[in-house]
Amino acid sequence: MLNALSIRDIVLIEKLDVSLSEGMTVLTGETGAGKSILLDALGLALGARGAAALVRSGADKGVVTAAFSLPLPGKVHDLLDEHGVEADSELVIRRIQTREGPSRAFINDQPVSVNLLKQVGGLLAEIHGQHDDRALMDAAGHRQLVDAYGGLEKQCALVGEAWAGWTAAREDLEAHEALISKAAADRDYLEHVAAELRDLAPQEGEEDTLAARRQMMMHAEQIADTVDEALQAFTRDGAFDARLNTALRKLEKRRDQAGGMLDELCEALDRVLAEVNEGQRLLVQTRAGLEFDPGELDRAEERLFALKAAGRKHGVQVDQLSALADRFEAELQAIQDGGNRLEELRAAAGNAHDVYMREAGKLSEQRTKAAHKLDEAVAAELEPLKLGQARFVTKVSADKVRGGPSGLDTVVFEVVTNPGAPLQPLVKIASGGELSRFMLALKAVLAESGSAPTLIFDEIDTGVGGAVADAVGQRLAELADGLQVLAVTHSPQVAARAGQHLLISKMQTVGDEDKRMVTRVVELPDDSRREEVARMLSAAEVTDEARAQAERLLMRAS
Repeated sequence: MLNALSIRDIVLIEKLDVSLSEGMTVLTGETGAGKSILLDALGLALGARGAAALVRSGADKGVVTAAFSLPLPGKVHDLLDEHGVEADSELVIRRIQTREGPSRAFINDQPVSVNLLKQVGGLLAEIHGQHDDRALMDAAGHRQLVDAYGGLEKQCALVGEAWAGWTAAREDLEAHEALISKAAADRDYLEHVAAELRDLAPQEGEEDTLAARRQMMMHAEQIADTVDEALQAFTRDGAFDARLNTALRKLEKRRDQAGGMLDELCEALDRVLAEVNEGQRLLVQTRAGLEFDPGELDRAEERLFALKAAGRKHGVQVDQLSALADRFEAELQAIQDGGNRLEELRAAAGNAHDVYMREAGKLSEQRTKAAHKLDEAVAAELEPLKLGQARFVTKVSADKVRGGPSGLDTVVFEVVTNPGAPLQPLVKIASGGELSRFMLALKAVLAESGSAPTLIFDEIDTGVGGAVADAVGQRLAELADGLQVLAVTHSPQVAARAGQHLLISKMQTVGDEDKRMVTRVVELPDDSRREEVARMLSAAEVTDEARAQAERLLMRAS
């Protein structure tokens, strides 16, 4: 639930700290007092789009902080864990809106994206008005509501997986069909090019290897002369290793008599002799390797020329010729295999389609059953809300030609408010007051099917009064038994039902040279609450009769 809301420098709100309680809270006040500003600020904390215009005039930034308590574990924790945000049973959201335009978001003092904030906010609270386009106006939202009510998440996931499998199988089939079609049209060309590249047999990295070998062969004579000179240095004036070996033998004869003085020297000379022998061996080996076939250089140059010519011909780098050859061979094989692969892919696509249609068909049946149960539950809610003559029908239409990851169905909420009139989509027939009551009935039915723990209703009682407004207030109070409900209202019947009453007012600052209007919010004690309900009843002047009526409303509600 939402425990506290703190607002700094948002529109007309300079400084505001509000503590909220469980159950039902109402926010009342004169028109223009700032109720919508309060909801805009809360919406900002829940991830709504920011705007520089929200920052109070004269301030550099506006800040909204919302503190929530939530059970452990839950969907919010799962979502935050995925993004590396730590959270326990308390969650503090902070949104900073700058005058320059950009905004920043924090959850438990960890910076997060506005997109993540919006996802978390949607799990924590929902804001509904009499023109709620998210739940009632969007047919996609209707389908989601039915799925949530029917507990169809598992079957929806199976349909989504089946759709993904069928889509992948179709794409593989279409790609192979396109490959065969193209290959068949270019068969003669493919056979010629594939044979040409097969004879050339290019290897990856071959160009660099040949170029290095060619470079060495071009300088082979100079390299051989240098190696010969190095070998002569070893044998000039007698073999160097022989002289070194003689010296080592003489020292080793006296080694035992020297008491260790010659040990290090003998070991060093032995290492030098070993390295000299190894160097001489490598010189001989290198010299032998410099004996080239005179035609090898010509062959290397011809091979390089052939590879580069093939690369230019096909518009690729030499190192890409090998992959190109494999591609041509695959395209040619696609023609030569007699369509076996094509048949395999067709069979796979057909099987994937059957799986999708089977799972989507099951989902359609389950949706239809859930829709009937939803209609019955909503009908039971309409009578107390003074819509007993109205009918609410969830229309589920399956289109087996045009499916999707959510199945085959289009779901539309339809109503009729006058007996004998035809059913029409809810948005086309319901007045503002009727629409708000239908929405309240739906939220009451769906409250246990994944609803956010905090529901905010913005003037849901607009256009209704008397017994209807009292029925709306009673249903909101009943809904608040399991959820936290915040309601912005002009109806005294609704206000009387609340457990907490917040009064929103606008006043001029005092003591400042630059006087300005600011919005204030105070929690009303019982006596002041009676006075506010009386004001809502009598409008311009609060009369004793209005106070008495307010007392009766409050007593009846309690």
